Amino acid sequence: MSASDEAGAAEIRADSAAAPASPEASLAFDGATGPAVGLLSSASRGYAGRERWPVPARGVAYGALDLGTNNCRLLIAEPAEPHFRVVDAFSRIVRLGEGLGAAGRLGEGAIERAIEALKVCRAKMDLRGVSRARLIATEACRAATNGEAFVARVERETGLALEVVDRKTEAFLAVSGCASLADPGAHAALVFDIGGGSTEVACLLGPRIGAAADPCERIEDWVSLPVGVVTLAERYGGYDVTPAVYEDMVGEVMDLLAPFRARVGWAARRRGFHLLGTSGTVTTIAGVHLRLPRYDRRRVDGLWMSDRQVDRVVWRLRQAGYPERAANACIGRDRADLVLAGCAILDGLRRSFPSPRLRIADRGLREGILMALMRADGVWRQGRPS
Repeated sequence: MSASDEAGAAEIRADSAAAPASPEASLAFDGATGPAVGLLSSASRGYAGRERWPVPARGVAYGALDLGTNNCRLLIAEPAEPHFRVVDAFSRIVRLGEGLGAAGRLGEGAIERAIEALKVCRAKMDLRGVSRARLIATEACRAATNGEAFVARVERETGLALEVVDRKTEAFLAVSGCASLADPGAHAALVFDIGGGSTEVACLLGPRIGAAADPCERIEDWVSLPVGVVTLAERYGGYDVTPAVYEDMVGEVMDLLAPFRARVGWAARRRGFHLLGTSGTVTTIAGVHLRLPRYDRRRVDGLWMSDRQVDRVVWRLRQAGYPERAANACIGRDRADLVLAGCAILDGLRRSFPSPRLRIADRGLREGILMALMRADGVWRQGRPS
């Protein structure tokens, strides 16, 4: 058993005393109050999303799992006023999409890392008594020629039935999870989620975007770019990134964004327009900006950063070598070769849609799943759990 697996096992054992497993645990979530249109699913204790099961009573836990190109993340929550309370969380870098761009398929090492992380997730859901869950997989499983075989293997070895969602579903769930952070006075906002294998972008129109019962109804247009931090770093390199290579990455992102910008670029001129980002890239930038000795979600989620502040952090990261990036507590060795690709994607977005400010969201797809499930079950009555 590896050191990370031992830590995961210890985390499960500690959970038997109902101790929060991460800084996210025991936090009340003040997210949007509605699900993304047409994105509802349900699950049994077998955690499949294909059948309708009885609506759980108040206090029963809900689960949301997101298996991406780079990370495996789980959130477990219970309905609580006004929305929900996180009781457990798990996140592990698995790099499921490692080498996918070149090989076109998921590698055995990546599959094994993902399955080990999913076993931890299964144990946590069993321990917390999760009775409703949605378990999704995104770009790596969409793109891989052996994606279906991987999903079948996961079900055999863990009992978890993953749902490979399309790009629209992924984008709308991210919006549903973080739109509550949009400035209520803004008449437009650009919400983006920089992933490992793709980047979802949505233009929302306001005002009071986050107050909408279903924030996805405020989406004017959306796009999914076929680039993420893993795919871009594998193509261009992530250890020693020259200024020319960095600009090539930014240019590729801007080229991909050009048709979307032609359709909704006018939104950037609306009153109060701002960017709203949910991803490891933006939360890392926020942590570096705050000079945190260790990552602290409570200080990062909801943080506003000016355009100049973002510029300064990106410049610092570009000047730093790989060892310096790896030594930063908000980056770490597992992300040090990916962070500049993330910065390039962010800069492509910022240059295409100039804005004086960016809001950081340490919430998104998993929170969107939870909101959709609870809303479908009618757990809130006039803002209170039923």
